[in-house]
Amino acid sequence: MGLLPVPAEVRAILLDIEGTTTPIAFVQETLFPYIRDNVKEYLRAHWEEEECQRDVRLLRKQAEEDSSLDGAVPIPLDSGSGEEELEQLIQALVDNVLWQMALDRKTTALKQLQGHMWRAAYATGHIKGELFEDVVPAIRKWREAGMKVYIYSSGSIEAQKLLFGYSTEGDILELFDGHFDTKIGPKVESESYRRIATSIGCATNNILFLTDVPREASAAEEAEAHVAVVTRPGNAGLTDDEKSYYSLISSFSELFLPSST
Repeated sequence: MGLLPVPAEVRAILLDIEGTTTPIAFVQETLFPYIRDNVKEYLRAHWEEEECQRDVRLLRKQAEEDSSLDGAVPIPLDSGSGEEELEQLIQALVDNVLWQMALDRKTTALKQLQGHMWRAAYATGHIKGELFEDVVPAIRKWREAGMKVYIYSSGSIEAQKLLFGYSTEGDILELFDGHFDTKIGPKVESESYRRIATSIGCATNNILFLTDVPREASAAEEAEAHVAVVTRPGNAGLTDDEKSYYSLISSFSELFLPSST
């Protein structure tokens, strides 16, 4: 695709994760299957821990709120009356988690349990965060040129830090100046990018946002941030209009920083 010059006023590069720094397949084929395959074992192993019990209480509260939904899976109370009842309770929790995941729900209860399971998996080496090979060299080059680099993802800040702290390139958290998740606002709303600019102490036109999602690019552009759409293997295809409208890169190495020459 050739080199894409970075506008001279850009001082910060804001990065999406899935489909931008990290293959979509890593999320779909590694992170989520790990939850499905290991949730029962995890609950059994950590059942007596307070953190696990907080997760269980949150899942039960969510199940109560979901009780009127079609196919909802109830979670009974724990009466502590024996091993067989405990197994039934754990199975109900497993069934509830799998039901939520099948619907691609983003409930706090589900995300919290997933986050705790991924934390354990990263720490024990069962999972390593995958990165495209151009990512780390490019970010190092940007930082040497004086750029600030931030992450903005729908995944929680904790999940972001796990991915980059236990990555295939080792712990690379030092390469980032900060992290944002949807607590600052949805990625498809322009106000979120204004809040990020305020948070990092710059104008929106001092930011270049890299994402694989045109709706996110449009929201950032509406806030007067600079944008480029990243086309990676496995990403959703773009329409002809999107291809002609947006600046496209297939690798971070295609960004050209005039200030670095």
